[in-house]
Amino acid sequence: MTNLEQMPSPLLAWFDENKRILPWRENTAPYRVWVSEIMLQQTRVEAVKPYFERFMKALPTLRDLADVDEEKLLKLWEGLGYYNRARNLQKAARCVVEQYDGQMPGDYEKLLSLPGIGSYTAGAIASISFQICEPAVDGNVLRVLSRMTCSGEDILSQKVKKHWEEVLRELMPQGRPGDFNQAMMELGATVCVPNGAPHCEECPVGELCRAYAEGRQLEFPYKKSKKERRVEEKTILIIRDGDRTVLHKRENTGLLAGMYEFPSLAGYVCAQDVVRYLENVGYRVLHIKELEKAKHIFSHVEWQMKGYAVKVEENGFSDRTLAQTEGHILVHPDETKEAYPIPSAFRAYTHYVNI
Repeated sequence: MTNLEQMPSPLLAWFDENKRILPWRENTAPYRVWVSEIMLQQTRVEAVKPYFERFMKALPTLRDLADVDEEKLLKLWEGLGYYNRARNLQKAARCVVEQYDGQMPGDYEKLLSLPGIGSYTAGAIASISFQICEPAVDGNVLRVLSRMTCSGEDILSQKVKKHWEEVLRELMPQGRPGDFNQAMMELGATVCVPNGAPHCEECPVGELCRAYAEGRQLEFPYKKSKKERRVEEKTILIIRDGDRTVLHKRENTGLLAGMYEFPSLAGYVCAQDVVRYLENVGYRVLHIKELEKAKHIFSHVEWQMKGYAVKVEENGFSDRTLAQTEGHILVHPDETKEAYPIPSAFRAYTHYVNI
């Protein structure tokens, strides 16, 4: 018997005693499990909790998700980032309504065919909601497996992930596949942690772990170096007309597709050039103040931003003003609470307009 084959029993006993109380664990209906798993991608558990509860209150059923206006959906998602996750949720919900009469299919392959659902999410829904023995292998699980076996294989490789899915599929306990998957994830999130030394003295399967036995925990997991992020410099403009602020709607494809943002200029632009630009598009600038710099990191690009707060003459726009061109609107800060989703990339500047 290998060390991995001995894992399920002590791991499940530990999970029964130590699992965190999470809102999506109280009710494991497939819709709830699915939404929670999509939210948890790239986002910490504590950050997800209030978003999940707000989302479920606003859209309690899969049909509600399928029918909701996209801007309301994105507003509910505001702050979670990676907004295509929300769009794919709605695409998949509409597929489920059309193909399965609004009921999530209790079949791994059918789940896998839905937009935005990969092997991890399909495995989580299948095992937790339907008790089907399919693994849910994420970064936490890959880290645990790498340390348990002293595997030096690249955990970012799809081939390596597929291998571990096959291994786990064979050793999952038939009666508790959902608990087993959650226990593996929980172990990686709370004990076999990603940053700093793992808490090996608290690990229920520490006696089975090769890396622990050899004192090599921090050598694993191995990840091949990623490409360096592209850096883009931007000048963010907080343009105010009395109580109103100018927002711009981004294109419907690409980064932050369809979201609202503050108008911006490429590169770092000096105050004089900002004034000249704004007057050329029809604003009457009364005052301009330079704001602090900020940055926001996406998966493949980093924005390095500087900002300006610009006060313009109230209702003093010419016919060719920026605020009257396609994609630009004037809004009161209160309106952003229910509409106009603004990405967290602009968080450093939203407080200047009481958003």
